[in-house]
Amino acid sequence: MPPAPDTDPKPGHLYVVGTPLGNLEDMTFRAVRILQSVDLIAAEDTRHTGKLLAHFQIATPQISYHEHNRHSRIGEVLHHLQARQHAVALVSDAGMPGISDPGYELVVACVEAKIPVIPIPGPTAAMTALCVAGLPSDRFIFEGFLPLKGKERTARLEAIAQEDRTIILYEAPHKLLKTLEDLVAVLGGDRPVTLGRELTKRFEEFWRGTLGEALTHYQREAPKGEFTVVIQGATRAAPVLSEDALRAELEQLLRQGMSRADASRHLAKATGQPKKTIYQLSLGVDPEGLTS
Repeated sequence: MPPAPDTDPKPGHLYVVGTPLGNLEDMTFRAVRILQSVDLIAAEDTRHTGKLLAHFQIATPQISYHEHNRHSRIGEVLHHLQARQHAVALVSDAGMPGISDPGYELVVACVEAKIPVIPIPGPTAAMTALCVAGLPSDRFIFEGFLPLKGKERTARLEAIAQEDRTIILYEAPHKLLKTLEDLVAVLGGDRPVTLGRELTKRFEEFWRGTLGEALTHYQREAPKGEFTVVIQGATRAAPVLSEDALRAELEQLLRQGMSRADASRHLAKATGQPKKTIYQLSLGVDPEGLTS
């Protein structure tokens, strides 16, 4: 086996480090080593991160970097990195930095300043919930937190209602009922949903049902903990084609060399109409009259 590449932190590099959502056993060996080896850790909440560092016996100094001081801190962190004397790690309170938190802006600033940004992968609530939601996961979108109110919130909800991919949202417990009410009003109460709360923590729980049922459930049982909401996308109605349109489609497929059976099967799948009906129509398409 070839030797592992040199991955020790390098001066002038920003390391974006994933930390556990709640269960400290999810911390990776690489994350511990990087946090031990960098010169400085930019943390969303130094008190919260301090507990994590103490658990893993990491003595690296911290500075705070959060929503309210990010504008002033970005310049300070860039100064450390541009001098090429320090390696800096960015961490959030939980999960991967930059996902629905101000770490994104620091990453953008580093990219614009041509400072190398190195990901140290770790857990993220969106993927953790999606992989066990029991909803389609081959195509999905991450919406994070919805706008709080007004036209922006309404527009976002209306766009989500038309989305046919699985939708992932984050929500705080005190806002969950309002969000479920709005989702039921715009998307309808029958849409399947999975709600994950307190992911990887002691009181982790997954609730599955429809949006309407979820609203009823959490009206009876007060929401507790941070929620990740995974909603099934909208079902697209198959296009309804007239007989003339179906014949035109059949002609095109037959010109491409498909057999009547294959062309009928293809159109049946695309339109939702019975294969037998489409095949009967294909018999009226004269192959001798087709030109390549």
